[in-house]
Amino acid sequence: MQTSEAAAVAILDFKPEHAAKFRELNEEWITRYFVMEEADHKSLGDPQGYILDKGGYILMATYNNEIVGTCALINEGNGVYELAKMAVTPKAQGLKIGKLLGEAAIQKAKVAGASKVYLVSNRRLETALNLYKRLGFVEVPMPPSIYERADIKMEIVL
Repeated sequence: MQTSEAAAVAILDFKPEHAAKFRELNEEWITRYFVMEEADHKSLGDPQGYILDKGGYILMATYNNEIVGTCALINEGNGVYELAKMAVTPKAQGLKIGKLLGEAAIQKAKVAGASKVYLVSNRRLETALNLYKRLGFVEVPMPPSIYERADIKMEIVL
């Protein structure tokens, strides 16, 4: 009996043994499109201290027991979380890993009592923007921010 590809995907909470893979996947993804910034170095170098200890979450996606994706919710306070560090390996493209990670992150935010989740991105990442729209994110005005590399802000009100 064959199992479907979706059945072979699992979404897991971050564990310390995932740290190297979290860094590897995100460094590969970030450096493909952007220059690594200080916030990236901090969150990838110390995900426990920078994300989890501040009330955030990191989710890992596995496909056939191999880690193929990551996603983080960074607690900004006052019930607001930033969806960040979503990365999927090239060989896992087409398996809807991003959708599953996004849905799990939104659910995690709801359970945590979040009122809103936002993200910042770059319009060049058209497939990512399409995914975010399918998850329910809508574009909002981009305020002046430290995210100089991003040109679009999206949010979902929970």
